[in-house]
Amino acid sequence: MSKAILITGASTGFGRDTAETLARTGHTVFASFRDIGGRNRVHAVALRAQNIQVVELDVTNDASVDAAVRAVLSQSKRLDVLINNAGIGAAGVSEAFTPDQVQALFNINVLGVQRTLRAALPAFRKQKDGLIINIGSILGRVTFPFLGLYGASKFALEAMTESYRYELSQSGIDVVLVQPSAYPTPFFTSYQQPADPQRASEYGAVGEIPGMMVGTFMERFKDPNAPNPHDVAEAITTLVSQPKGTRAARTVVGNGFGADVINRDNALVQAQTVAALGLAQLDLPVQKAA
Repeated sequence: MSKAILITGASTGFGRDTAETLARTGHTVFASFRDIGGRNRVHAVALRAQNIQVVELDVTNDASVDAAVRAVLSQSKRLDVLINNAGIGAAGVSEAFTPDQVQALFNINVLGVQRTLRAALPAFRKQKDGLIINIGSILGRVTFPFLGLYGASKFALEAMTESYRYELSQSGIDVVLVQPSAYPTPFFTSYQQPADPQRASEYGAVGEIPGMMVGTFMERFKDPNAPNPHDVAEAITTLVSQPKGTRAARTVVGNGFGADVINRDNALVQAQTVAALGLAQLDLPVQKAA
């Protein structure tokens, strides 16, 4: 059955591929991103050529998010799936990032999700139906040195997703998380770098590691056997197609570096915790399938 789907951060990368993949399977897709009439116009034109609706949406702006969701509901009369994909990366010596940079990182990766959820959930709750897919990262479960601040934003998304899943379990709404590993996407060409390189230089040889790490990933991505970022779009498409209540709470895509083990153990601890709080009725099969 065709569903109305809103995707944030859909101009490039996972979001773009997911929008195109879902549209090919017959869904009504609304691809959203910033500046659709300016610097991202070429992406908007290409998406519209594939019968994908394009919506202006800046996840850092309350009014923009609210207007985008209203526009989608006005056109489609309902919203079945929200995919929170918009995000930015960050790599470097953690001390060398300024507080303003970290604030900007969380404003997109964490608060941006909160904004879209607040805008979309009234419609979902009125329908007593819907699916929310938050795009996290294996770095929300395991920590790579020099990617800790980015990982912190994804750790925060883990907690948000878990809590929303419980809180919405009685409203007919599934809330799940996709945890991609490293893939050749714009993440590695547009990630945030420290604004205070002097601090990084004081680390000596250690301060040179982040650049070498990124370089190593970039070289691996040139290999014919490099991971295919389309894996993520396929995983999302599978989640969209599954019946309500049967979806895994978390889906690792690619090399999980042990994130799948943490997911398994976490599911047991969470079930015990919720039961101990006397809230076992909120623990639906979607959690137990993690």
